[in-house]
Amino acid sequence: MATIFWDTKGDLLIDYLPRGQTITGEYYSDLLDRLRTAILAKRRGKITKGVLLQHDNARVHTCRLAVAAVKRNGFKVLPHPPCSPDLAPSDYFLFPNLKKELRRRHFRSDDELTTAVEGWLHEQPHGFYHNGLLALTHRWTKCIDLNGGYVEKEEVRSSSK
Repeated sequence: MATIFWDTKGDLLIDYLPRGQTITGEYYSDLLDRLRTAILAKRRGKITKGVLLQHDNARVHTCRLAVAAVKRNGFKVLPHPPCSPDLAPSDYFLFPNLKKELRRRHFRSDDELTTAVEGWLHEQPHGFYHNGLLALTHRWTKCIDLNGGYVEKEEVRSSSK
Protein backbone atom coordinates (compact mmCIF):
# COMPACT_ATOMS: atom_id res chain seq x y z
CA MET A 1 0.00 0.00 0.00
CA ALA A 2 1.30 3.42 -0.94
CA THR A 3 0.59 6.70 0.80
CA ILE A 4 1.33 9.69 -1.41
CA PHE A 5 1.33 13.25 -0.14
CA TRP A 6 1.27 15.74 -3.02
CA ASP A 7 0.56 19.35 -3.86
CA THR A 8 0.14 21.46 -7.00
CA LYS A 9 3.78 20.91 -7.98
CA GLY A 10 4.02 17.15 -7.51
CA ASP A 11 4.75 14.53 -4.91
CA LEU A 12 6.07 15.51 -1.51
CA LEU A 13 6.38 12.15 0.19
CA ILE A 14 5.75 8.59 -0.95
CA ASP A 15 5.56 5.88 1.68
CA TYR A 16 5.14 2.16 1.10
CA LEU A 17 3.61 0.22 3.94
CA PRO A 18 5.47 -3.06 4.50
CA ARG A 19 3.52 -6.18 3.52
CA GLY A 20 1.27 -7.48 6.27
CA GLN A 21 1.37 -4.23 8.22
CA THR A 22 -1.56 -1.86 8.76
CA ILE A 23 -1.50 1.88 9.21
CA THR A 24 -1.90 2.79 12.87
CA GLY A 25 -2.19 6.17 14.55
CA GLU A 26 1.47 5.93 15.53
CA TYR A 27 2.52 5.09 11.96
CA TYR A 28 0.46 7.96 10.51
CA SER A 29 1.80 10.35 13.15
CA ASP A 30 5.34 9.44 12.11
CA LEU A 31 4.36 9.94 8.45
CA LEU A 32 3.17 13.47 9.23
CA ASP A 33 6.52 14.23 10.88
CA ARG A 34 8.28 12.91 7.77
CA LEU A 35 5.95 14.99 5.60
CA ARG A 36 7.03 18.17 7.39
CA THR A 37 10.67 17.27 6.75
CA ALA A 38 9.90 16.59 3.07
CA ILE A 39 8.08 19.91 2.69
CA LEU A 40 11.02 21.75 4.26
CA ALA A 41 13.34 20.08 1.75
CA LYS A 42 11.18 20.36 -1.39
CA ARG A 43 9.09 23.52 -0.90
CA ARG A 44 11.17 26.21 0.75
CA GLY A 45 9.00 28.66 2.66
CA LYS A 46 5.86 26.54 2.42
CA ILE A 47 5.77 25.68 6.13
CA THR A 48 5.88 29.35 7.15
CA LYS A 49 3.10 30.20 4.66
CA GLY A 50 0.96 27.39 6.04
CA VAL A 51 0.14 23.87 4.98
CA LEU A 52 -3.43 22.72 4.43
CA LEU A 53 -3.68 18.99 4.83
CA GLN A 54 -6.61 17.11 3.39
CA HIS A 55 -7.29 13.62 4.56
CA ASP A 56 -10.53 11.78 5.15
CA ASN A 57 -12.05 10.90 8.51
CA ALA A 58 -10.50 7.45 8.79
CA ARG A 59 -9.72 6.55 12.40
CA VAL A 60 -5.95 6.80 11.88
CA HIS A 61 -6.41 10.39 10.64
CA THR A 62 -8.57 11.48 13.56
CA CYS A 63 -7.01 9.61 16.48
CA ARG A 64 -5.27 11.44 19.29
CA LEU A 65 -1.75 10.72 17.94
CA ALA A 66 -2.58 12.00 14.44
CA VAL A 67 -4.31 15.13 15.73
CA ALA A 68 -1.28 15.85 17.93
CA ALA A 69 1.06 15.34 14.94
CA VAL A 70 -0.99 17.75 12.81
CA LYS A 71 -0.72 20.36 15.56
CA ARG A 72 2.95 19.66 16.28
CA ASN A 73 3.85 20.10 12.62
CA GLY A 74 1.83 23.30 12.23
CA PHE A 75 -0.56 21.88 9.64
CA LYS A 76 -4.20 22.83 9.28
CA VAL A 77 -6.74 20.21 8.20
CA LEU A 78 -9.45 20.91 5.64
CA PRO A 79 -12.81 19.57 6.81
CA HIS A 80 -13.87 16.40 5.04
CA PRO A 81 -17.46 15.13 5.12
CA PRO A 82 -17.77 11.46 6.12
CA CYS A 83 -17.57 8.92 3.28
CA SER A 84 -16.82 11.46 0.55
CA PRO A 85 -14.25 10.04 -1.88
CA ASP A 86 -15.58 12.58 -4.37
CA LEU A 87 -13.78 15.28 -2.36
CA ALA A 88 -10.45 13.49 -2.00
CA PRO A 89 -8.09 14.49 -4.85
CA SER A 90 -6.12 11.27 -4.57
CA ASP A 91 -9.35 9.26 -4.95
CA TYR A 92 -10.88 11.17 -7.85
CA PHE A 93 -7.69 12.21 -9.64
CA LEU A 94 -4.28 10.83 -8.72
CA PHE A 95 -4.96 7.12 -8.15
CA PRO A 96 -7.39 6.66 -11.08
CA ASN A 97 -4.81 8.16 -13.46
CA LEU A 98 -2.03 6.06 -11.95
CA LYS A 99 -4.15 2.90 -12.23
CA LYS A 100 -4.72 3.58 -15.93
CA GLU A 101 -0.97 3.71 -16.43
CA LEU A 102 -0.35 0.47 -14.52
CA ARG A 103 -3.31 -1.45 -15.95
CA ARG A 104 -2.39 -4.72 -17.67
CA ARG A 105 1.26 -4.41 -16.68
CA HIS A 106 2.93 -7.19 -14.73
CA PHE A 107 5.71 -6.58 -12.24
CA ARG A 108 8.21 -9.20 -11.12
CA SER A 109 8.83 -7.56 -7.76
CA ASP A 110 7.68 -4.86 -5.40
CA ASP A 111 10.79 -2.87 -6.34
CA GLU A 112 9.81 -2.97 -10.01
CA LEU A 113 6.32 -1.71 -9.14
CA THR A 114 7.76 1.02 -6.91
CA THR A 115 10.03 2.18 -9.74
CA ALA A 116 7.07 2.30 -12.15
CA VAL A 117 4.90 4.27 -9.70
CA GLU A 118 7.59 6.80 -8.87
CA GLY A 119 8.60 7.14 -12.53
CA TRP A 120 5.01 7.91 -13.50
CA LEU A 121 4.60 10.43 -10.65
CA HIS A 122 7.77 12.28 -11.68
CA GLU A 123 7.11 12.31 -15.42
CA GLN A 124 3.75 14.07 -15.27
CA PRO A 125 3.66 17.28 -17.33
CA HIS A 126 3.59 20.77 -15.90
CA GLY A 127 0.13 21.54 -14.59
CA PHE A 128 -0.92 17.92 -14.01
CA TYR A 129 -1.07 18.11 -10.21
CA HIS A 130 -2.36 21.68 -10.26
CA ASN A 131 -5.31 20.60 -12.43
CA GLY A 132 -6.14 17.78 -10.04
CA LEU A 133 -6.35 20.12 -7.07
CA LEU A 134 -8.12 22.82 -9.06
CA ALA A 135 -10.98 20.36 -9.59
CA LEU A 136 -11.46 20.31 -5.81
CA THR A 137 -12.93 23.84 -5.92
CA HIS A 138 -15.55 22.69 -8.42
CA ARG A 139 -16.31 19.57 -6.35
CA TRP A 140 -16.64 21.53 -3.07
CA THR A 141 -19.04 23.93 -4.77
CA LYS A 142 -21.15 21.04 -6.06
CA CYS A 143 -21.15 19.41 -2.63
CA ILE A 144 -22.34 22.67 -1.05
CA ASP A 145 -25.02 23.07 -3.74
CA LEU A 146 -26.16 19.50 -3.01
CA ASN A 147 -26.29 20.23 0.75
CA GLY A 148 -23.44 17.83 1.43
CA GLY A 149 -24.58 15.15 -1.01
CA TYR A 150 -22.29 13.18 -3.25
CA VAL A 151 -20.82 14.77 -6.33
CA GLU A 152 -21.61 12.68 -9.38
CA LYS A 153 -18.73 10.61 -10.68
CA GLU A 154 -16.69 12.58 -13.13
CA GLU A 155 -13.22 11.98 -14.40
CA VAL A 156 -10.53 14.62 -14.05
CA ARG A 157 -7.52 14.52 -16.31
CA SER A 158 -4.68 16.86 -16.88
CA SER A 159 -5.20 19.14 -19.86
CA SER A 160 -1.42 19.37 -20.16
CA LYS A 161 -1.03 15.83 -21.42
